[in-house]
Amino acid sequence: LVLFLSFWSLAEGGKLLVMPQDGSHWLSMSMVLEKLWERGHEVVALIPDVALLMKSSQSFTIKTYSVPYTQELLDKFYHSLGEKSFNKSPFLEKVTNILNNISEVTNMFSSACRHLLYDEELMKYIQDSKFDAIMTDPVLPCGPIIAEYFSLPSVYFMRGLPCSLDYKATQCPSPLSYVPRNFMSSSDHMTFLERVENFLIGFSEPLLCYLFYLKHENLASEFLHREVTILELFSKASIWLMRYDFVFEYPRPIMPNMVYIGGINCEQKKPLSKEFEAIVNASGEHGIVVFSLGSMVSDIPMKKAMEIVDALGTVPQTVLWRYTGQVPPNLPKNVKLVKWLPQNDLLAHPKTRAFITHGGSHGVYEGICNAVPMLLMPLFGDQMDNAKRVESRGAGLTLNILEMTSEDISTALKAVIYDKKYKENIKHLSDLHLDRPIHPLDLAVYWVEFVMRHKGAPHLRPAAHDLNWIQYHSLDVIAFLLVVVLLSLFISLKCCLFCCRRCFCKKGRTRKPTKSKSH
Repeated sequence: LVLFLSFWSLAEGGKLLVMPQDGSHWLSMSMVLEKLWERGHEVVALIPDVALLMKSSQSFTIKTYSVPYTQELLDKFYHSLGEKSFNKSPFLEKVTNILNNISEVTNMFSSACRHLLYDEELMKYIQDSKFDAIMTDPVLPCGPIIAEYFSLPSVYFMRGLPCSLDYKATQCPSPLSYVPRNFMSSSDHMTFLERVENFLIGFSEPLLCYLFYLKHENLASEFLHREVTILELFSKASIWLMRYDFVFEYPRPIMPNMVYIGGINCEQKKPLSKEFEAIVNASGEHGIVVFSLGSMVSDIPMKKAMEIVDALGTVPQTVLWRYTGQVPPNLPKNVKLVKWLPQNDLLAHPKTRAFITHGGSHGVYEGICNAVPMLLMPLFGDQMDNAKRVESRGAGLTLNILEMTSEDISTALKAVIYDKKYKENIKHLSDLHLDRPIHPLDLAVYWVEFVMRHKGAPHLRPAAHDLNWIQYHSLDVIAFLLVVVLLSLFISLKCCLFCCRRCFCKKGRTRKPTKSKSH
């Protein structure tokens, strides 16, 4: 019977192609893939043979493709992202570094995409496999190119796209007056000057996106044998699975094919290992503080590390810090350095008093799910925006990693631990987040299966995609009505003038004196 049911589930299951992204993006996507595999679907993930976190799986199938860089080069690249976050530079140097980073990212990953697209054996495998859909993280748009080439309905799984391209591609309204742009580090309640800054950033975004996606756009046009824009590729997505929700994100318009699955990475608490359980129990009534700067940053410059441990030594709590760098010479007894820690399980422990985090979306949601107040030290990317959202909700405090001192860290950490308002606010956010009809993981699985069953979701695609810029803003209608009004006014004026002339002419003829004949 069990054998029959297993064969029946395989027969009923679909075939899903997956094009993921590395780093923390992979961690939550792999959970969805595991769930889909458990439900009897055939899942095939395309990953490069050189990766940071993407490894082989015991459940779904992994297909690797070669890339033109080594593991050493990739590790060095990711390490440099964290390292540069601690370098204080003048404004012009910062801009130069950003442009250099964009160039390095696009060169590396567009070349990897090229290797995949021109891998004839792998492309033939995809063609012959007759997949029902593709699931991809489109930040680096190799997945959308494959979806377009093979005419596969696509599901996007993501935190967000640069330059608000996710909202532009879905034709979703995104008013500059109350929707802060990426890297604004502002709330939705902006001052006049913040709205001016938001306006300027909004109008400069196309240039940034042009630089970021130029190589991928050229590659897509070359591979598809027609001119294509990145925005056009993104607009073809059937469903957008967005890894946040309105407990965390500011309220804003969304489209019917945008599904919010924030907290998808929040797992059920698992028992701690004996090692960590002993550390937690030994903390006594003071409890513990969990400290992690994410999967890409595990060691920091020694001077900054010494400042941090100085501050950590001022609290009675035991601090568990994921750190693999050189041990600071001033390390206090209450700080335990570990190469790895079960972050979610520790945050779920009742003895956890605070969470020091870089502000990545995974960590932030684990903090929200487990109602742990946060001290945020954002480093790069969307982390500044994430930190602002937590701080604006009163669930934590944010420090500038470049300017913070030991005293700043100590004061902020003590406030987060001992000021009850932070615990109350994060508890309120947690209650709101957990009060939902369906778990985000189940919701994500449902929509992936929906697209696989129905070969897309065209009924959710707004007609705005078929309109040009003039039609979308009704400029043609406004122009037409303006012409009608002006024409009506002109005709009315002419009629009035004609009537006036007729009227005055008649009066003139009536009053004209007649000359008497003289005899």
